[in-house]
Amino acid sequence: MTLSEYIGNYKFQLATLIILLLGLYANIIPDMVKDWYHDDNYSHGFLVPIIAGYFLYCRREELKTADVQPWNLGLIIVIAGILQLLVAWLGVEYFTMRSSLIVVIAGLVLYFFGRNIFSIALLPICYLIFMVPLPYLIYDAMAFPLKLFVTKVSVEFLQLVGVIVMREGNIIMFPATTLEVADACSGIRSLMSLLALSVAYAFFIDISTAKRWVLIFSAVPIAILTNAVRVIVTGILAQWWGAKAAEGFFHEFAGLAVFALAMVLLVSLGALLGRGRKGNA
Repeated sequence: MTLSEYIGNYKFQLATLIILLLGLYANIIPDMVKDWYHDDNYSHGFLVPIIAGYFLYCRREELKTADVQPWNLGLIIVIAGILQLLVAWLGVEYFTMRSSLIVVIAGLVLYFFGRNIFSIALLPICYLIFMVPLPYLIYDAMAFPLKLFVTKVSVEFLQLVGVIVMREGNIIMFPATTLEVADACSGIRSLMSLLALSVAYAFFIDISTAKRWVLIFSAVPIAILTNAVRVIVTGILAQWWGAKAAEGFFHEFAGLAVFALAMVLLVSLGALLGRGRKGNA
């Protein structure tokens, strides 16, 4: 039986299953969406389910004709996901609680549709992890060293071009003003979004698996480089206009400009990697 036939025969049962799943996560999913809305670090979360859905859409013909062979061991994964949800709920640990949804979905696909269809849906299912905000323990562990690194690189460059500046931790001190390199300027914010988009972009373009990994991991140096540029430009402007150069409209505009620059670099790298593949064809 193909997937199209299976869905046609069991559409009411599958619809009931989806309603039960939504009921199980009725308080968890809306709370996660609130984080996407209020926390700029995870605003890309709105795009993640859409991109995951598009991944499935791109393979719709393959899915329609794929054979359904339910795999009973998938039920173990479903149970493991529910236990993960329960333990996380008891411990009030949001990342584990929210990520359990992905485990449960993976188990349900295996249990009802089998390993063949699961292999087709594996990328969209795994991609959903980008919509789950990281625990702040991990976030802070990543953001702090990034802040120090970006600050150090930026100050060294400013000194190289003749700007009078000193550094203490993530604080940049000029003769007339002092600036703090906050989380937003560390690269961690753009890194979160850029990683999610780099994975999507890597699988949308026609390149080899090795080049896909190169493109995905390039999000890290690109995020750091572009945010260092942001700090350097802000530092130069701060010499002329003081601390207001890092506040208000300019601060918001700089954030958008930096992310736009990062996307240009990412797309350019993807085009370069893609051109190399075409040249070998």
